[in-house]
Amino acid sequence: MKKYGQFSNVGCAVFVVFLLAGGLAAAFTRHSLFGLAGIAIGVYFLYAIKVVSQWERVAILRFGRYKGLRGPGVFLIVPIVDTLSRYVDQRIRLATVNAESTLTRDTVPVDVDAIVFWMVWNAEKSILEVEDFVQAITLSAHTALRESIGRHQLAQMITDREMMGAELQKILDVKTTPWGITVQSVEIRDVRIPQGLQHAMSQQAQAERERQARVILGEAEVQVSDQFALASRAYADNPVALHLRAMNMLYEAIRDKGSTVIVPSSAVETMGLGGTLAMSSMAKQG
Repeated sequence: MKKYGQFSNVGCAVFVVFLLAGGLAAAFTRHSLFGLAGIAIGVYFLYAIKVVSQWERVAILRFGRYKGLRGPGVFLIVPIVDTLSRYVDQRIRLATVNAESTLTRDTVPVDVDAIVFWMVWNAEKSILEVEDFVQAITLSAHTALRESIGRHQLAQMITDREMMGAELQKILDVKTTPWGITVQSVEIRDVRIPQGLQHAMSQQAQAERERQARVILGEAEVQVSDQFALASRAYADNPVALHLRAMNMLYEAIRDKGSTVIVPSSAVETMGLGGTLAMSSMAKQG
């Protein structure tokens, strides 16, 4: 950030021009007064001419009293009588803040990194209302970040960073508006927790997945048992259907070559499969 006392390129150029002009005039006229006049005028413009970039503003103080803002472009001041404040950059700027080992609402120590995007919208207020607005923004963002961490639980901070960033932006904007500064957005870059807690959370998540798997398996068993109950009632009223189902299951078991199936004799007699199996065996031998 530029400060009062720095010479502008235009002022230096004008100083050199008057210095050369005074030297040439003194050489041709043989009067040193022209040379001294050229030096005096050149020194005056060296201190009087100031240049402000397109994105900057500066305040003029005349005998310590505020006279107004200047910029962008070239302007003149009265040396000794006028002084300039620091040049204020009105572009969007950022401040990086971090909170280390800060306790969340559920007493978990976390390290949080955030980026604050802000800009000066009123250079006059930023110069007159606060001594060092850059440091003020940084410290305010750091304090607000710690306060916000203490109001949120760990799970909420991890899953909803945008909400936390928007909350910080509103808190900071209310504080910085009287300074002529607006906070445009706050982004939470990273939320870090201790390694031991990460391991415990991983085990908890794994246990939760196993629990859900067991619940789903149990629900599937209940659904299957309900279907079996319905099928048993259907087969109880229709023994032929039950025999056909048994024959189909037996066929599926023996249709592959080399497979052996042991069936109780009572089941064979009940289904009347003795003759069928014998004929099937004779057909294969023939």
